[in-house]
Amino acid sequence: MALSWITGLVTGLAALHFLQKKFFPYFWLDLRYLLKVIRYGLQIEMYKRTGHVVTVVDHFVQQAQRIPDKAFIMFHGQVHTYREMDRRSNRVANVFKKHTTLKKGDTVAMLMNNEPDFINVWFGLVKLGCLVAFLNYNIRSRSLLHCFHSCGAKILVVGADMLESLEDILPSLQEDNISVWIMAAETTLPGVNTVLDKLETVTDEPVPRNLRFVSSINAATLFIFTSGTTGLPKAAVISQLQALRGCAGIWAFGGTPDDIVYVTLPLYHSAASLIGIGGCVYLGSTCVLRKKFSASQFWVDCKKYNVTVFQYIGELCRYLCKQPVREDEKDHKVRMAVGNGVRSDVWKEFIGRFGDIKMCELYGATEGNICFMNHTGKIGSVGRSNFFYKVNHNNPFFGYAGNKKHTTKKLLCDVFKNGDVYFNTGDLMAQDHNNFLYFRDRIGDTFRWKGENVATTEVSDMIGMLDFIQEANIYGVSVPDHEGKVGMASIILKPGMSLHLKSIYEHVVNYLPGYAYPRFLRLQENMEVTGTFKQQKFRLVEQGFDPSIISDPLYFLDDSQKSYVPMTKDIYDKITSGLLKL
Repeated sequence: MALSWITGLVTGLAALHFLQKKFFPYFWLDLRYLLKVIRYGLQIEMYKRTGHVVTVVDHFVQQAQRIPDKAFIMFHGQVHTYREMDRRSNRVANVFKKHTTLKKGDTVAMLMNNEPDFINVWFGLVKLGCLVAFLNYNIRSRSLLHCFHSCGAKILVVGADMLESLEDILPSLQEDNISVWIMAAETTLPGVNTVLDKLETVTDEPVPRNLRFVSSINAATLFIFTSGTTGLPKAAVISQLQALRGCAGIWAFGGTPDDIVYVTLPLYHSAASLIGIGGCVYLGSTCVLRKKFSASQFWVDCKKYNVTVFQYIGELCRYLCKQPVREDEKDHKVRMAVGNGVRSDVWKEFIGRFGDIKMCELYGATEGNICFMNHTGKIGSVGRSNFFYKVNHNNPFFGYAGNKKHTTKKLLCDVFKNGDVYFNTGDLMAQDHNNFLYFRDRIGDTFRWKGENVATTEVSDMIGMLDFIQEANIYGVSVPDHEGKVGMASIILKPGMSLHLKSIYEHVVNYLPGYAYPRFLRLQENMEVTGTFKQQKFRLVEQGFDPSIISDPLYFLDDSQKSYVPMTKDIYDKITSGLLKL
C-alpha cells in the first residue's frame, strides 16, 4: 500500500514536472523575478507613503558608512574606495556651496568624459539639492547651447579635456551670465572658474542632510538628453522613481555585492550612469570604469580586474565578435552582461565564442515610463510582457524640460476609451506565442546608429543652413554586419548653385555629433514627396547607397580626405565587406 502510494506520488510529480517544462518552461525564472519586483515595489510604495525617499545618493552615503574601504571605482589602474569618493563628493558640494549662490532646486549642467570626478561632481551637486543635467560630449555648438538652455542650468561644469567644446560656446554662455567651472587647477580662459585648486581649501565633511532631502518619489533629480522623435536633443526629466528603478536593474537580473561591473559606455547615458554606477551603488559592488570602449582591451581588462558583469549595446558585442580569435577567449570570470540592442545572430555568435554568459537584454526609453527586462535569456527578446503601458500614478511619464509640446507629442490619448493615456515609444515591436517581445525597427523620424538615436530633422536643419542647398532629406540605410542604420542625405541644390563637397564635410563635422554624420550623400534634381507634401523616404531607404542601382550622383564621407568623395564600386565593396570602417 505504502509502496503504491509513493509510486503514485513520484509519478504525479514527474507528470507535473513534465507539464511545467512543456507548457510553462519559464515558471521558476518568472517566479524568482516576480518576487524581486514585488519586493522592490513594496519599498517604493513605502517611500510614497512615508514621504521620505531614500535616493541613489542616500544609498551611496549608506554604503560609504557600511563598506568604507571597499573599492567603488577602478579607473585605468586607480582605485577609489567608497569612503574616498564620498569625501571627495563632499568637497565638491562644499566648493559650490562656498563659491556660488546655488540653492536647492537649481540646475547644474555637466560636460565631462568618463572619469571618477564625473561621479564626484554628480553626487556632490545632488548633496547640495541641485538637479544635474548630463550633456552629451559628442554634440557641438548650436545643439550644445540648445541643450544647456533647455534645462535652465545656471552653471556649467566642464571636464579638463573638454576645452575644445567649451571654447566654441563660451562667448555665448558668458553673454547670458552663465557661470562656467572647469575641472582643473588653473586655466587661461577668461572668466572661467577652476575647481581642483578649491577642493583642497574646503572640508570633506558632509553638507547638511536636509539640503538633499526628498519627500516625493516623483521629484526630478536629473536631466538626460535624448533625440526623441524630431528636432534638437530634448532634456528628458528623470525622476527619483526612474533613478531608483534604474539602479535596481543589475540586482533584478541577479547581481550581487561580490560582482565587479565593467562600464565602458558614456556616463551621460542613463544606461551607464543609472544602471551601471547606480547599480553598483545599490549592490555595494565595484565598478571598473573606462574612459572609452576599446575592443582590443576589453577582455584584457576583464581578466585584469576579474570582471563578472559588463554593460553593452549591440554594437559593442559586434565589435568584440569582429576581433581576431584568441586561444584563451573563454578564460575569464564574466557571467552576465546587461544592455540592449544586440541582434539574435550576434547574440548567438557572442555566447558561442566567449562562453556561457547570461545576456540580460533591456528595452526602455530614457524618458519613458516602461522598461522590459529579458530575465530568461531568450535569444533576441527584450522581455516578456504586455506592450500596452498606461500612463498613470504607478507609471507616470515625466516628459521633457522646456517646451510642453514635446511632452504632449509623446502621449496617445483616448486610445481604447475616453480618458486613457499611453506613452508612444516610436518603436515597432513583435510578440511571439509565448508573449516574448522583439524590437524590430524605429518608426517615424529617427534611426539608431552607434547606439544613439539620430533625429533626422536636426540633421536636415543643420545641412539646410548651407547657402547652396535648397532641401535635405535625411534617412538611415542598412549596412551589412552593422547594428542600426547609417545616415544618408538626399540633397537638392538651389537654382544656379554648385555643389561644394568640402564645405558640406566641414559643416557636418563642426555642427553634428559623429554618430549623426550623413556618411553618404545623394544628389537629386527633385525631392520626392507624399500626397501631403512630406518628404518620401521609403524608396530612398530601399535603394540604399549602391552605385550600381542608383543613377543619381553618390558621395561618401572620407575622413582621410576631409571631404565627401564620389562613391565608387570599389568604395561600396569595401564598405559592404567590412574592409572600410564606418
